[in-house]
Amino acid sequence: MIAPEFVDTVNEVLSEGTGVAPAVNEVELSVWELCTQGGILMIPLLILSLVCIYIFVERAIVINRATKHDETFMKRIKDYIHEGEIESAMNLCKKDNSPYSRLIAKGITRIGRPMSDVLVAIENTGNIEVAALGKGLPWLATTAAGAPMLGFLGTVIGMVQAFFDIASQGTAANIATFSSGIYTALVTTVAGLIVGIIALFAYNYLVARINSVMNMLETKSMEFMDLLNEPAE
Repeated sequence: MIAPEFVDTVNEVLSEGTGVAPAVNEVELSVWELCTQGGILMIPLLILSLVCIYIFVERAIVINRATKHDETFMKRIKDYIHEGEIESAMNLCKKDNSPYSRLIAKGITRIGRPMSDVLVAIENTGNIEVAALGKGLPWLATTAAGAPMLGFLGTVIGMVQAFFDIASQGTAANIATFSSGIYTALVTTVAGLIVGIIALFAYNYLVARINSVMNMLETKSMEFMDLLNEPAE
């Protein structure tokens, strides 16, 4: 049998409360608020990220167009050249208006000259086309290297600010005193690394695509040179 004194004690505890500690209020931090904690260095990082996105999208579209080609193009060029219709071959190149068609058009203009002159003209045109495809890539390479450095600069500035706040407050310093400096240090580092990593992957992707276009141009130039050496049927 339960003693009455024990029942009274339990009722007293229940009347005063459950004894469970109050729940801690959850603090939600949005992405915008997190970015604002990074300080002024977040502005150049934002600009670099926007520039990288624009360059990547614009170059990807241009390179994708350069990789598309008509499978019958070289056969038609061969027929025109063997039939002596040089003007028709040039018009076909102008109509196609692709990097490899401009390459072939330059070679057609050198027909009748020594083969070495034709090859040099084609190679020079190919170098110009590849350089045009790589327009803007130095920005991506610079961002890939520079964005993390800006992030590390923000880290140093944030830590300097944190220790300055500690020194200013003296013995009254607490975690709230230098929390803003820690935020600046961490947020800028994360932002710089994110922008740098994205720029690095974008740069390597575009370089790989340009290399594939360059291989295609080399293949087309060799086909054209073989075409000039073939006897007409």
